[in-house]
Amino acid sequence: MVATLLRLRFRVLGNQLARSPWQLVGFLFGCVYGLGMLGGVVIGLVLLGSAPLDLASAVVVGVGALVTLGWVLGPILVAGVDTTLEPDRLVTFPMTVDRMMVALTLAGVCGIPGIVTSLATLATVATWVRTPASLAAWVVAAPLSILTAVIASRTMAALAVGLSGGRRFREIAGVLIFIPLVLAGPIIIAVTTGLALNIDTVSVAVEVVSWTPLGAAWAIPAAAAAGDFLPGLVKFLIAVGTVVILWVLWRRALGDALVRPRNAGGAAAKPGALGWFGRVPTGGFGAIYARSLTYWLRDPRYLRQLIVVPLVPIILWFYARGGDALGAVSWSGLLIALVIGIVIYADISYDGTAFGTQLATGVSGRADRYGRTLAAATLALPLTLAGTILPFVFSGEWTQAPAVLGASLGVLGISYGVCAITSAQFVVPVAAPGDNPFKRVPGVTFVQGLAFMGIWLVAIVLSAPSVVTALIAFFTGNAVLGLVAGLIGLVMGAVVFAAGMIVGGRTLDRTGPVLLSRLKAMRNA
Repeated sequence: MVATLLRLRFRVLGNQLARSPWQLVGFLFGCVYGLGMLGGVVIGLVLLGSAPLDLASAVVVGVGALVTLGWVLGPILVAGVDTTLEPDRLVTFPMTVDRMMVALTLAGVCGIPGIVTSLATLATVATWVRTPASLAAWVVAAPLSILTAVIASRTMAALAVGLSGGRRFREIAGVLIFIPLVLAGPIIIAVTTGLALNIDTVSVAVEVVSWTPLGAAWAIPAAAAAGDFLPGLVKFLIAVGTVVILWVLWRRALGDALVRPRNAGGAAAKPGALGWFGRVPTGGFGAIYARSLTYWLRDPRYLRQLIVVPLVPIILWFYARGGDALGAVSWSGLLIALVIGIVIYADISYDGTAFGTQLATGVSGRADRYGRTLAAATLALPLTLAGTILPFVFSGEWTQAPAVLGASLGVLGISYGVCAITSAQFVVPVAAPGDNPFKRVPGVTFVQGLAFMGIWLVAIVLSAPSVVTALIAFFTGNAVLGLVAGLIGLVMGAVVFAAGMIVGGRTLDRTGPVLLSRLKAMRNA
């Protein structure tokens, strides 16, 4: 049965890639990236084989612990767990929970991250072949390291889903978990900078980590190479105990999830409670505006974008600390506009097959473009204004405000105009409402990132005249040039916005049925 499920896993993966050429490209890109990373790791491990034992131990144990931590946190913060064999869909198979867990573990090892991690772990033999004792310890430690990483990842996902009382809990958790991802750069830089100031701290930290579940398995060969057999035995027991505890936790969470599947339903609406639909004008524009605004206020897929807004000034201040931090924060409005102005490129993708209901009503493409864009602007415009004006309230440099304000509003208008056209031409794979927040389909992340970066690049290029002029005016203190920059931004933003509404509306009238067929294909993938 385990072999059957593994064959099913690769059959499902092949069908998914066959339906979407771009997803296949993303999958191949991930393979090439993984092989390149693996090649660099193998070269480094070979070189460590002739390095001093202390250095080799610190590098292997430290990096190995970070890899294990990445398996635990990566599914939450980055892309999710590959759920090609999702437990919910296996509940009807005639198999025990333990056998299902074995299949899911092997499926995790057979994915791109699992293959790269496994080969890199096996390549540590080049480092520990230096003594017979360390080589013998490696034979035991390498499988333990791989199992710890994969099972910890599965356990974390199962616990998070199993502990959730329903869809609302998962949505809130998904939004809150997004915060550490946004601040990951500053946090990593702060930690590495602090360690760089005191290099002795690194060896002490690695020694401490070697006694934890994250690093115990990786430290077994190092202890054997140093002749510390008793500490090595204790670390072996810690590693085995970690795998056993994770397996028990995963089994309990998975068993509960299979007996009591996740509640995908939403809360019941009160009779007569129309929400925004009762507060806007009737007609196609009003209905789309109300629906889109409801998404922005309640859908965690949109709320995750809004979380970035209050964090933008923090990030700018962090990277500019020691210099003109307040001056850097003055550009918060520009970055806020650039970030949340692009979100609506996936608006129709977030609709899913519900987009078919809109097509059936005969709403014009222009009404759709205006409704979705103005709903987004209802929140984005006040946030952009606040991010632009508040820094000048504290700095008092009001002569520089027109340049930044005009450029920021221009970026917002240009982003909306570009998205109005591009979102009427293609859709991208996105998470379904209430879906498993830890679900990832191979190749999809690359497609989403490619689409986002392409649209972002177009918006940046169109915004360049006003932004560059605003930067020159800001750093030279030229108030007249600042007014010119602000005017350029407002004019460019208005022109691109108007063009986007017209061209995007006409395009959507023509491509609506095609987009719906693609959405159905993605849903069935």
